[in-house]
Amino acid sequence: MLSALSLAFIDSINLLLIGVIVAVGIVSPRASAAGRSRYAPITALLIAGDWLGVATLALVMLVIFDGLGEVVQSFVEGPAFATVLIATGLVVGLLALKGGDNSALIDKIMRPLRTPNPLTVVTGFVLGVVQSATSAPFYLGLAVLSAAGIDPVVRYVSLVLYATVALSLPTLCAFLVGWVRARPDSLAGHAFVWARANPRTMTLAATWAVSVLLIGLGVVHLV
Repeated sequence: MLSALSLAFIDSINLLLIGVIVAVGIVSPRASAAGRSRYAPITALLIAGDWLGVATLALVMLVIFDGLGEVVQSFVEGPAFATVLIATGLVVGLLALKGGDNSALIDKIMRPLRTPNPLTVVTGFVLGVVQSATSAPFYLGLAVLSAAGIDPVVRYVSLVLYATVALSLPTLCAFLVGWVRARPDSLAGHAFVWARANPRTMTLAATWAVSVLLIGLGVVHLV
């Protein structure tokens, strides 16, 4: 179970969702005498929708993996699982060197996020499904969970925790951005300004962190 949650945590290093949350924090006006800021409700609905997307796809994939039974069990317990972890980590690290910019995609995603509304939840849901569907740690974590040998009821209920861990860093980022908006002159505010001025460095650090964690888990599995 701990291995599955470790992979869910790696999956939470979701640069696109974090970038969208930061963008919402930048464009949303601060609270004034005329009314409250829209930042909190927008990010709450966005993350809730994303959580639903992650949980929904996780449920579908766990049903599929449980149906495969011994195939998944053999994969997780054999050297192939560690090989996939290490290979994925190496590929992620190499892709980081190519660079990339999510700004154009973030601009498109931001269009329905100017005000809190049902479309905000839908946007989060789509982001959750798409990001999870393209994330190797997401699938590997669910394969581990399927092969964990725990009671089926406990296994499926634990998807609530799995999806929550998979959204842990974006949620933490949302609170941090809220803190910075309220206290722009704080140490966190200055760090935020630096991060905005050095997006390439931040992206490399986050991507290489994913690479190192995946390789490390693969090595531990082999040992």
